[in-house]
Amino acid sequence: MRTNDLVNTYASKAAQSTLMRNVYSWMTLALVITGFVSLYMAKSQTLLSMIMQNSMLLWILLIAEIGLVIFLSARIHRISFTTATLLFIAYSILNGVTMAFIFLIYTMTSIATTFFVTAGTFGVMALYGYVTKKDLSRIGNICIMALIGLIIATVVNIFLKNSMMDLIISGIGILLFVGLTAYDSQKIKQLLTADDIEVNETTQKIALLGSITLYLNFINLFLYLLRFLGDRK
Repeated sequence: MRTNDLVNTYASKAAQSTLMRNVYSWMTLALVITGFVSLYMAKSQTLLSMIMQNSMLLWILLIAEIGLVIFLSARIHRISFTTATLLFIAYSILNGVTMAFIFLIYTMTSIATTFFVTAGTFGVMALYGYVTKKDLSRIGNICIMALIGLIIATVVNIFLKNSMMDLIISGIGILLFVGLTAYDSQKIKQLLTADDIEVNETTQKIALLGSITLYLNFINLFLYLLRFLGDRK
């Protein structure tokens, strides 16, 4: 009996390790796809001009991007893992298209610098969330509620066009996504930690959903940091 318990424990730990590795592998793959698509778009004046001169096309891209991530997050447990993976790839491509415009606003050097700052900050907070024994659920709940307010403030400032308010929003955004990165890292670990967990379609979809969450945290943290660190052309 004891031998069986040891075997089961070893199998569960191996499954947890595999699933957590998949979380960060899929997140990294999505970031790479987004980055290459953005660079390709930025070098294609024809494609950028086509989108910039057609506001309807830009709105379609933005709505499709938002709709896709909402659908994926809400329906991931009802669709196959393969379909969910393909939708995640499609979302990372769409995000790459819409993010290409940062290359028109900021210098390549400042974008690269901000990316590495984001990667370092994200890595530290994700590691902290993974190893800490402190319950971060309270911090996570506060960040989620504050995020709703941040979205409302951002929409309002689109019409007000207040530069000081934009700076404040960016600063709050950085703090929120730093906190959310640690919280989500801990939450993903908890979801994938069980005595009898194994690598199957259900747990892989949980891991994929975790990678989507961390991907979004990274992208948002990068964009908010870019407003502070980015040198405009």
